[in-house]
Amino acid sequence: MSLAGQAPSANLARPPMAEEVFKNVQVLKGIPVDQFMGTMGFLSASLGLNCTDCHTEESGGSWARYADDNNLKRTSRRMMLMVAAINKEHFGGRQVVTCDTCHRGSQRPNVMPSLNRLYGEAPPEEPGDPYRQATGQPPAEQILDTYLQALGGADRVARLTSFTAKGTYSGFDDAGKRPVEIYAKAPDQRTTIVRSRLGDTTTTIDGRAGWMAAPLTDRPVAVMPLTGQELDGLRLETGILFPARIKQALTNWRTGFPAIVDEREVLVVQGDTASGGVATLVFDEETGLLTRLVRYAASPIGRLVTRVDYADYREVAGVKVPFRWTVSWLSGRSRFEITDVQPNVAIDSARFARPAPSVPSGR
Repeated sequence: MSLAGQAPSANLARPPMAEEVFKNVQVLKGIPVDQFMGTMGFLSASLGLNCTDCHTEESGGSWARYADDNNLKRTSRRMMLMVAAINKEHFGGRQVVTCDTCHRGSQRPNVMPSLNRLYGEAPPEEPGDPYRQATGQPPAEQILDTYLQALGGADRVARLTSFTAKGTYSGFDDAGKRPVEIYAKAPDQRTTIVRSRLGDTTTTIDGRAGWMAAPLTDRPVAVMPLTGQELDGLRLETGILFPARIKQALTNWRTGFPAIVDEREVLVVQGDTASGGVATLVFDEETGLLTRLVRYAASPIGRLVTRVDYADYREVAGVKVPFRWTVSWLSGRSRFEITDVQPNVAIDSARFARPAPSVPSGR
């Protein structure tokens, strides 16, 4: 039995499936490798464990050793099938119950209410769940118009058609910062290169397809295709760099109720991606600028959520552009700080082609 996820787009080359790259895949068959890796992140976040906690200690230095069986993996397979059966029997197949429903970041499900949680201050809710148009709130298009005006006006925004940038990158476990280069072209082409002596990590979106090339210590395949709702999400992130067509980036726009995020009053709008994902845009009510993007992609066992926090807007060619942003997802966090931006430059189309495999640089 398998818990198949969404199929890859028919007009793109078929990406490798999880069971074709990894050995001993018994339940999560029939899903692309990038979705499989995201699903592992969902399991890890739900149970508060890391990769070697669930697998074996030897797996830390060998992708092949992730295939080794142990009792925790056997239990996880049974639990995934149990959750799928519950959703099928009681919720018509809708993904209502997940690992996180019971575990909430703990290896053992919680069977006793927490008094601290009951009488303590509730953590702030993070906008992201799907919702309908809120009663009495303005249409999303009105908020998006205000955003374009805050950036410098629709005309100026439309005139920003490309840029190159340099800066620094730091990952969740990085002790220091690494050089990063960005090449971007409207409306949805972008290549990001993080330099490292172990090998560069290159993420490329050519407007239609996407790939990540990384050292084999970081990814199970040399060049991993990006698929489905995750590809849509990365395309949206690229489109936000050139927001002249922001209204066409999503469909079924709706406005939620105002909220408080990081002690700031915000306006929240939401829309759907082409592959059925959901994206929520959070705008500072005072400045009108985008401060947060929350998007998620489906997986066989739960939503794979990604959040991008934008900050430090500065003018580039008359348009306000974020010079700092942080990308957080279920198994990592990356911080980007841009120090130099060259707007409206010619960029060779080869920059957005499928990247070559990563090789050690010796730097």
